[in-house]
Amino acid sequence: MSDPTRSATNDVGATHVALPVNDLDRSIDFYERFASMRVVHRRADPPSNRGVAWLSDLTRPFVLVFITAPEADGALTGWAHLGVGVESRDEVDRLVALARSEQRAVQGPTDSGYPVGYWAFIEDPDGNNLEISFGQEVGLTVEEHASGGNLAP
Repeated sequence: MSDPTRSATNDVGATHVALPVNDLDRSIDFYERFASMRVVHRRADPPSNRGVAWLSDLTRPFVLVFITAPEADGALTGWAHLGVGVESRDEVDRLVALARSEQRAVQGPTDSGYPVGYWAFIEDPDGNNLEISFGQEVGLTVEEHASGGNLAP
């Protein structure tokens, strides 16, 4: 349902990634704690009555969409993952320690140098890989390309 008091806008470009989850509240809790995301929309989707939540880090117009589904079994495994930048190497280390204290599967941390940076994978409640990293320059690389810069060697 649209809100007649808001101006009409159309989203252009990448807006979301949707993942099935077994337990919506458990997934929300994980991404709030490990990816600094917040629920910006939540509903039961008619006619299936499946729970749906949109989570954002509030830094850009992009959300993770979680949809409850009993068959959720971790499609983002191996090198498939969601990537989230954090503010420091210490924050990567803190989140890895927290994940290990909760007996979650963790890979890393690893320092891969430029342009990948310092990173680790943490498995979410449905078996998906969340990469937390410090030192990746995705935003700067995209900005340079958008302003007509050349691709880095």
